[in-house]
Parts: sequence; structure tokens; C-alpha cells
Amino acid sequence: MSVAATRRLTTAQALVRFLTAQYTERDGVRHRLIAGTWGIFGHGNVAGLGQALVEYREAMPYHQGRNEQAMVHAAVGHARQLDRLSAQAVTTSIGPGATNLVTGAALATINRLPVLLLPGDYFASHAADPLLQQLEHPVEADVSVNDALRPVSRYFDRINRPEALLASALKAMRVLTDPAETGAVTLALPQDVQAEAYDWPEEFFADRIWRVRRPAPDPAELADAVQLIRSAARPLIVAGGGVHHSEAEGALKTLVDATGIPVASTQAGKGALRHDHPADLGGIGHTGTAVSDELARTADLVIGVGTRYSDFTTASGTLFQHPDVRFLNLNITAFDAHKLAAGTLVCDARAGLTALAEALPGHRVDAAYETEYRAGKARWEETVEAVFRAADDGAVPTQTQVLGALDAVVGDEDVVINAAGSLPGDLHKLWRARSPRQYHLEYGYSCMGYEIPAALGVQQAAPGTPVWALVGDGTYLMNPTEIVTAVQENLPVKLVLVQNHGYASIGGLSESVGAERFGTDYRHRVADGSFTGAPLPVDLAANAASLGMDVLRAKTVRELREALSTARAATRPTCVYVETAPPSAALPAEAWWDVPVAEVSAREAATGARKVYERAVADRRHHL
Repeated sequence: MSVAATRRLTTAQALVRFLTAQYTERDGVRHRLIAGTWGIFGHGNVAGLGQALVEYREAMPYHQGRNEQAMVHAAVGHARQLDRLSAQAVTTSIGPGATNLVTGAALATINRLPVLLLPGDYFASHAADPLLQQLEHPVEADVSVNDALRPVSRYFDRINRPEALLASALKAMRVLTDPAETGAVTLALPQDVQAEAYDWPEEFFADRIWRVRRPAPDPAELADAVQLIRSAARPLIVAGGGVHHSEAEGALKTLVDATGIPVASTQAGKGALRHDHPADLGGIGHTGTAVSDELARTADLVIGVGTRYSDFTTASGTLFQHPDVRFLNLNITAFDAHKLAAGTLVCDARAGLTALAEALPGHRVDAAYETEYRAGKARWEETVEAVFRAADDGAVPTQTQVLGALDAVVGDEDVVINAAGSLPGDLHKLWRARSPRQYHLEYGYSCMGYEIPAALGVQQAAPGTPVWALVGDGTYLMNPTEIVTAVQENLPVKLVLVQNHGYASIGGLSESVGAERFGTDYRHRVADGSFTGAPLPVDLAANAASLGMDVLRAKTVRELREALSTARAATRPTCVYVETAPPSAALPAEAWWDVPVAEVSAREAATGARKVYERAVADRRHHL
């Protein structure tokens, strides 16, 4: 009897070799599943995974990061740009290196984006115990800091024996490639096991293809969905990130062209239709456009496609006010499809939209409804033009004029990245997305510090594409260190750094809820303990330059436009720094958002805000 072929490798070597042979395939197109590994080495991974990455450095690209959380953000940006068909791994040491992964893992899982986390861990043998940086638990000896990753991971395992990797690695790949379950996947790797040798079956290292499914809709669900659409007088599609993940933009356009149903988009779904399509109404919800929110209030059928209905989308349950409103949710996950007591179509977004278009021959909304929403769209376009354009090219630009200048410079292929601060609201309302991948907003976790590292991941996924990271001063100070990585990796990302001397978004929210902008300014402390003195003498542009970026300073609208054009053509990482003027008339929110206000207070600002809050919360509906 023949003996099965084996290969003697360490566990870390076996894992890296295994990862180099994994592929995804959808619609006949194949991708490398793990396209590269980000890492910061310390004790816990340097002798195991570090040595293995050297061993296979020609087959597994390695990227050196500066911050563990940022490495996960870069990997997430990469996966999103490639429609979740390719991912990256992230390895860290034991201790703070591992716990720094938690925020990034939460972001990945909330946004349903795949990333493989490979943190070091304690000795499985407990031969050396306790280790430097090891968390000791008095009654649970098998607990480590990596257990903090369990609730934010879609799959978690600790590899306490080499042979345990055989089953666990396959389970990890299944979750990474499952469109309904994907997110952060964690394989915690005890450092002694990483270095331990084992006779691995050769079959473990064979090329393996993970086919990404496009499940079709159930015929009965499809028939019910068609009936709902045919009976609706004022249907509205809410396009979420699932449209992009499924590459369903073409199928959505086909359905909309045939039926005339208008489309509003979440932050993740913006760009599902081009901005100039007659049925594209822009963003919806608290940061939505006037036309989207007006139609949402009167829609009798809301068709959610690939959305999880965050509170920003639903205006905390106050947006959809038609007395007989119904919901139809097309989603690959039943968990999301059943939200708002909806009729369900549990399937791939492209498959479901195609099936709906084929099942609705000749169906079209009433002409008066089309006329109504097209007129609303035209009015909103006038608003966008008014806030984008400055009357005086020599004026200091407002933040919205910064976006207007960028709008005038970018091409269809450019990618614009943002996540936190006041920019997401302005972008959702105003940005005119020209292509499906142009608008890259991380708003599931809205994580400050995401933008710069995510730009690196997007740039790696799309070489030659102009990639813009839009960052306010507050976000920049959270996580600027991956600028060094951009320089080291020769990634010509473009950073637009907007200086407004504080947390502008949360400052405005603080004022509206009676907290009086406390703790939201970057200013000197004055005698009464408040921070209302002069702005701090901090030069963020000089900081970016010190980290290796080329920096262009712009003081006026004209200089800004010129700097953005120069940055777009640059072949090195380039920063455009601009200090903005206060907006003369900020665009108001078109829908409410629930931030509970103090029920009792001795301060007039809080008591006044509570009265406003009680009036708004009375409009909340429970859709049953």
C-alpha cells in the first residue's frame, strides 16, 4: 500500500504556503484570495510567521505597516475595491499588537468585508508562562488577549496543535469567501506552535478554488415581490453596499430603465447608478438629499437592495411615513432581508435584480411620479451647483467648496475615500459619483483614521488609479503614520487634508443636543477651563511633509484647484493642505437622527434641546 506524500514544514510555513494556493472564482473570473500579508513583527510572530514569510517571499507579497489597526484598514480597502473577491492577511505580535486589531476587525465585520487576522499568542505548551505581554486569567488559563477578537470576528480559532490547522484553515477560507458570512477571520497562533514542524499532506498545498455563489431567488418569494411592485404607486429603491459587492450595478440600471423606479442610496451604495442617471436621487436618510428624503416619506413600497438599514438610512425610524408603507428587501443574508418586517428576496443582488426585471415586462411607474422625482432631482442639482462653486476664486474655500474643486478635477476612474467627521454628510448629499467604485465611504463603523491606510489598500488593488483620501484635522491626528508606508511602497495616494481646528461634525452635534460644543475645539485652554482661546500652533502640513509626502498648500479656491490638479498627476504620495472658512450657510439635515438628550438639566441649552428631541422622537414608527 502506498504512503501518502507529505511535506515537513513548520506550522507557520504550512499556513503561508497554503494561503498562496487559494483562489476565488465568480462568473468565470479567478482572483488570488490572499493577495498579500501586512505585518508588524515582535515576539509572538517574528520567529514563526516572520520566518515563513521570508521562506515564501516570492509567492506571498509582504507589506510593512506602522500601526496594526491601520493595517486592517488597508486590507479592508483592498477587499472593498475588488468586490470582496480578494483579501489580505494581517499578522501581529502578542500583546498590544494583537489588541490593536480589534477596531479594524469590528470595522471589517460590520461592513461585511473579508480580512484574515493572524495574531501571535501565548505558548500552547505553557512551557514559558507567563510571557512578556501575556494576560493572565486566574481561573481560565486558556484565555489570552486574542479572545477580545471573538465578538468582532466571523470565525475564530486558536491553533493549539499543528494538525488543527488542516481543518481550521479550510473553515477560515470558507467564511472569507462566503458573501453572506464574510468579515474578519481570526486564527490566533501560539508562538511555539508556529515554529513546530509537522508532516503535512501534500493535498493541503494544492491549488484550491472557492467559487463565490450567486444564489437565485426562491420562485415563491420572487412571485410575491413582483406582486408587491406591481401594486405600488410610489415605489423607491434603496441601494446599499450589496449592489457593489455583487457587481449588480448593470442589473440595477436595467431594472430602473425598464420600470422608472427611482433609486436613493446609502453611504455604502452611492454610485450604484451614475449621478446623472434620471432616476438617481442621491443619498438617503439623515445625510440624504432633499429629493430622496421627500420621496421616502411618501413611498408606499421601499425596496432595499443590499442594505442593512442603519439608523442613518431610516432616520432612526422616522423617515418612511406613508401610512401603508411596505418593505421588500433583496439581500443575500436572511438576517438583513427580514428587517422592518419586510417581504423578502434572499438571493444575490445581481441575480435578484435580473429576475425582477425579467418578471416585470411592460411594468412602469406612473408618468406623473417620474415627472415629480425628476423635478426634485433638478432642484437638488441646482443646490449642489450653488454650494460647490465660489463666487470669488480668491476667497478662502469652505469645506463644500473644497469638494466642488475636487469634483472639477477628478475623472470617472478616481476613487474618493472618507469615513468620519463632517465630510461624510457633505459627500453623501453632494458628491456626484461617476462610476461604481468612485465613492468609497466607510460608514458602517465610521472609523476615524480609516482613510489614509484604506487608500493604500485601494491603490494596491487598482494600480494607476488616482486614489484620494479626504481627511479632516481630527481624523488626521488619529492615524497619519501610514503615510510612511505609502512612501516606502511607492503608492502615489493623494491626501486632501482639511484644517478646521477641531471636531467640526461632533461639535455641531454637541451644540444641537445641549452639550455646548464642550471638548470639540483644538484651542488653548483659558482661565475658566474651557477651550475657547486661540487655535493651537499646529502645522499638520509640515507633519505630513516630515513623514515623506510632497505637500501643496492652498489658501484660495484658485490655488486649491491648481493644487488638486497637480496632485492628481503626481507619481509620489502628495498632500493638498487647505484651511477652510466657516460655511456661510451649512446645508441642514433633511431627516432626523436620534441622539438622546439629557432628560433633566440645570443648563438652558440642554433643556431647550430636550424639547426639540421630544418633538422629533414622536414621529418614530415601528414597522410591523
